[in-house]
Amino acid sequence: MKLGLYNAIFHDRSLPEALQAIQDAGLTGIELNTGGFLPAKHIPTFDDILESDDARDEFLGQFEGTGVDIYGLNCNGNPLHPNKAIRDKHAEDVRRSIRLAERLGQTRVVTMSGLPGGEPDTRRPNWIVNAWNSAALDVLDYQWDIAADFWRETDRLAADHGVKVALELHPQNLVFNSADVHKLIELTGATNVGVELDASHLFWQQMEPIAVIDHLGELIFHAAAKDVRINKEWVQLNGVLDNSFRRLDPSEERTNLGGDEWANEWPQNSAWDFVALGKGHDQAYWTEFLRALHRVDPEMLVNIEHEDVELGREEGVKIAADVLNAANDALESSL
Repeated sequence: MKLGLYNAIFHDRSLPEALQAIQDAGLTGIELNTGGFLPAKHIPTFDDILESDDARDEFLGQFEGTGVDIYGLNCNGNPLHPNKAIRDKHAEDVRRSIRLAERLGQTRVVTMSGLPGGEPDTRRPNWIVNAWNSAALDVLDYQWDIAADFWRETDRLAADHGVKVALELHPQNLVFNSADVHKLIELTGATNVGVELDASHLFWQQMEPIAVIDHLGELIFHAAAKDVRINKEWVQLNGVLDNSFRRLDPSEERTNLGGDEWANEWPQNSAWDFVALGKGHDQAYWTEFLRALHRVDPEMLVNIEHEDVELGREEGVKIAADVLNAANDALESSL
């Protein structure tokens, strides 16, 4: 398997410094952010690369001799947002990322399915968690019509550029489980839209990532290694859909998600947390996770995403990388 790191955690430094940190952690790839919720921090010449071979070659030259290759592009955002300013920006970022992938010799772009509003002329997304009433199904019918049009068109663009678009099964998106994946493919006839298998969001939904891998099979194009710890004391009281988030004040450091939308502070007594590999599931589990991915594609790109707030950047990446490398060694020795 090919093991790398999603670069957002190292947006605090230059690309050469990020590549060195990745090499120091024992990883061999970087998944580059190319827009959406986060800027393309490590690709300042994005526009030039789309047009100029010299700019492309100069950018790719930064990887020579580093021991780190590009392992896909990441454009997570909401290309179906009911706010036109956000929707247009994120949708165009997806299209630009597909074109950039071809220019850089890449075949994988990670993003999210997106989430529309619940009806025309709204400005906020509407996530239907449990469609127990007919009105909720009316909302879903409306949202699926919007999603099908966008992803049908995007699938054609991806096919034209030799790129596979991998959707993260992320809650607060229309596509967040296996049934949704099948529905999207059925509605669009897509051949170049599939799944990024990020285990973390499956864990906290009480899904089993290995079962999902075996079920979706070749619809999985890419993978993310991120762990989750379930906090029994609080999950038994508030469940995994706990909404005890705190709105951050403009005077506090916060992440803009597009328009006037911002990331909130994580609940203090959280039902679950994102943690470094090994803190939620042991090395033996991650060996079987890689084994399942290997059954789909022995050359699968598997990139760590670090969001463990209990650990520093280098520390958390190194802990996760050690677990993932050990899991991969165990897999290879058993093949």
